[in-house]
Amino acid sequence: MAAWAAVSPSVVEYFEGEDFYRCGYCKNESGSRSHGMWAHSLTVRDYQDLIDRGWRRSGKYVYKPVMHQTCCPQYTIRCRPLQFQPSKSHKKVLKKMLKFLAKGEISRGNCEDEPMDSTMEDAVGGDFALINKLDIKCDLKTLSNDFKQSLESEEKKKGKNVKKEDSNELIQSQGIEEKLGSGEPSRSVRVHTAPKPGKGADLSKPPCRKAKEIRKERKRLKLMQQTPAGEGFPAQGQPLPLFSPKAKSNQPKSLEELIFETLPENASHKLEVRVVRSSPPSSQFKATFRESYQVYKRYQMLIHKDPPDKPTESQFTRFLCSSPLEAESAPDGPDCGYGSFHQQYWLDGKIIAVGVIDILPSCVSSVYLYYDPEYSFLSLGVYSALREIAFTRQLHEKAPQLSYYYMGFYIHSCPKMKYKGQYRPSDLLCPETYVWVPIEQCLPSLETTKYCRFNQDPEAVDEGRSKEPDRLQVFHKKAIMPYGVYRRQRKDRSEEAAVLQYASLVGQACSERMLLFRS
Repeated sequence: MAAWAAVSPSVVEYFEGEDFYRCGYCKNESGSRSHGMWAHSLTVRDYQDLIDRGWRRSGKYVYKPVMHQTCCPQYTIRCRPLQFQPSKSHKKVLKKMLKFLAKGEISRGNCEDEPMDSTMEDAVGGDFALINKLDIKCDLKTLSNDFKQSLESEEKKKGKNVKKEDSNELIQSQGIEEKLGSGEPSRSVRVHTAPKPGKGADLSKPPCRKAKEIRKERKRLKLMQQTPAGEGFPAQGQPLPLFSPKAKSNQPKSLEELIFETLPENASHKLEVRVVRSSPPSSQFKATFRESYQVYKRYQMLIHKDPPDKPTESQFTRFLCSSPLEAESAPDGPDCGYGSFHQQYWLDGKIIAVGVIDILPSCVSSVYLYYDPEYSFLSLGVYSALREIAFTRQLHEKAPQLSYYYMGFYIHSCPKMKYKGQYRPSDLLCPETYVWVPIEQCLPSLETTKYCRFNQDPEAVDEGRSKEPDRLQVFHKKAIMPYGVYRRQRKDRSEEAAVLQYASLVGQACSERMLLFRS
């Protein structure tokens, strides 16, 4: 378990009742229903617990579908990366990328056996309707002066840590060139690969049929010639990372071997993947903001058919850059820390895709993906998901408790959203007891009805449910107090229904840690 440094508590503002908005899946004008709250700030621990109860964020708005009423029930889905093996269609996408990088080959044929290109955008398809509501309802709902003043000192403290966060940029480049740092020399980060007997340091090279010692020496010399000092490869003699190259030649290639296969010296293209902190914005994030936004704008216009004036910078910022997550770190956590990041895909020096992710105590959570439509032929949705699975495996090496990859929502009733179930093994979250159930056990029930309780034990209940609502923490007029004290002071029961609803949705643990803002 991570040893967490002291951080300011989460502060949320719950919206009573339910939101009705246009469904991004079946296009029902008012069929999508959810509960929502505005998160002024969230610790990564609290957000981990919230998504394990079916919540999900869009910018700073955090929502939970009303599963038994919404038109297209959305089940939280997670993949188990440590046991993941790429399918044939996944391998085709990885090989297609390698051929493009090595020789410039472009395959534009239809790949009907592959999942849809954009891996995450439909999972938040209805969020644009939510954003429009937030413009009116919150814009961005300002806190009271008392609340602002009480947090000012915390914000000043955070500002002192920005420079430190800037150094925690993670770069992954093709050929396993992975390092920390925003363009400056920094510590190397090991890639998730396991040593093969007799192998040298360059784990990305395919097995060679020559004598082991000759192979080792050739790889070492070639690596020294191709790789500048400090580019992230394990130095000779250092212990090599876990995961991947196959121990025996008759075993299938690992995900890492497929991704990081060595390119020829005269490769046509160079791909580099950089993970930059988006909130609070790092120097690297700020320097690439405009270029990243332009990719988003082209994506929305060509893929989602938005008019040119719709994908504005402010919408982009609210939806994909602003985050309530606090930037946190722990001694046994990942080197880049926890919080919100953009995973930028740089091809020959320009951004062609960006995966928006949250790094949490137990998982990497995929938020959204956008890419330059000019490169649709590379199946960047599938490719980025596979890179994020590999990235989760890499983080697990330093942070053993971080071992899942959350893919947002699985919507079985929407045919084009079923592709997420192809990243196996994976689990779906039971919407009543909040336990994880292997997807294979859930599919038969989903074939017969949209809404399902996956937990087959009829006696099982939500173990994390709110049992003592009076212990819920309230922030009111510069003071933090249990709800029981707040209720006695107010002597006004008009808020009770909303508070109890909030407590039931977030669960006992979060209700005692998070502060519910009351004006």
